[in-house]
Amino acid sequence: MTTEAAPFVPSFDDDVASDRKLAIICSKGNLDMAYPGLILANAAVGEGIETHLFFTFWGFDMINKETMGDLKFSFVGNTAMHPPGHTGISMHHMLGGLPGATSMATKMLKKSIADLDVPEVPEFLEILSASGCHMWACRMSADMNKLTEDDLYEGVEGIISATDFIELTAGAQMLFI
Repeated sequence: MTTEAAPFVPSFDDDVASDRKLAIICSKGNLDMAYPGLILANAAVGEGIETHLFFTFWGFDMINKETMGDLKFSFVGNTAMHPPGHTGISMHHMLGGLPGATSMATKMLKKSIADLDVPEVPEFLEILSASGCHMWACRMSADMNKLTEDDLYEGVEGIISATDFIELTAGAQMLFI
């Protein structure tokens, strides 16, 4: 005698509150490394998941008012570099050291991102903040860079220690970018 289990049918009821948490540590300030954390945070917030971004080390450039609108992309050291849409053509990463290469690569990446209607980093932070995403700055990184809350994007809720972040995000799925 075989018994079949009833099929699992997920609930798509919008009234059901989620107890899921996502914590994303943003540690890099290059243009190409800013977007993965922002996109994942946006997707999570859109699904009703409590989402926290923690900006540390070079990721601080994403929330520093002075640098957030001027992130760069360099393909130095990126052995997978190729022009967007041209996976059969590779560009040797050493070419990234040539004068103007970073500017050209940054312009190319920004155009590809804009063509997909993805907002630039400052606007993306505004969208996330308005959507309820929690943003935190790392105390050690702030101290190293001699930055205060006045230097940071307004949506950053505070400068906190790594220990505080761990406590705030207890039980969260953790991503390090």
